Amino acid sequence: MKKVLDHIVNLVKGLGITSKHLGRHAVTIQYPEEKWEMPERSRGVVILLSDKETGELNCTGCLLCMKACPTAAIRVDAPRGEDKKRVLKSFTVDNALCCYCGLCEEACNFCAIKMAGMYEFSTLDINDMIWDMKKLQEMGRDVPYEDTRKKKPVKKAAPKPAEKPVEAESPAVAEQEKEPAEAESSADAKQEEKPASSEEKKENEG
Repeated sequence: MKKVLDHIVNLVKGLGITSKHLGRHAVTIQYPEEKWEMPERSRGVVILLSDKETGELNCTGCLLCMKACPTAAIRVDAPRGEDKKRVLKSFTVDNALCCYCGLCEEACNFCAIKMAGMYEFSTLDINDMIWDMKKLQEMGRDVPYEDTRKKKPVKKAAPKPAEKPVEAESPAVAEQEKEPAEAESSADAKQEEKPASSEEKKENEG
């Protein structure tokens, strides 16, 4: 008898809570017809970000995210090339091991990795939870982010100096330049018109 009374009391309490919310706005959504938008800083799945201009991955293969991961869910293969710079060959994330702590995003200095607000990735095969580099890049293409990388400024060619306009000479200056030229021409003409000397005459008569 006591158990029956306890059940009746609990039922009345439940109906009382339900009656308080009658006529109010619903706090639940009809999933999957309606989908909940995760907050901006929520920790969803790990994705890789690409450059907004070139479309190439921002990842430099520094391995910081892999070292920061406490569950070893990230595997990066980036050997050094001949120029001693790392070349990114593979980047995999095991979402079955990931604890969604966000330490990989905090460790990255190149805006290359982010915890995106996505949550619909259930699968029947656990191997489908391992995402390779192409999958991670594809999932992160439409994810907005603020690029805080320090890019090298593009050197611009120095502008050519403007040509100075040729100033027209004043008539006084032009006359001054003409006077010595005329004097030289008149002097040459006088030298040509000089009479031949007596010696030259004798030679001509001889």
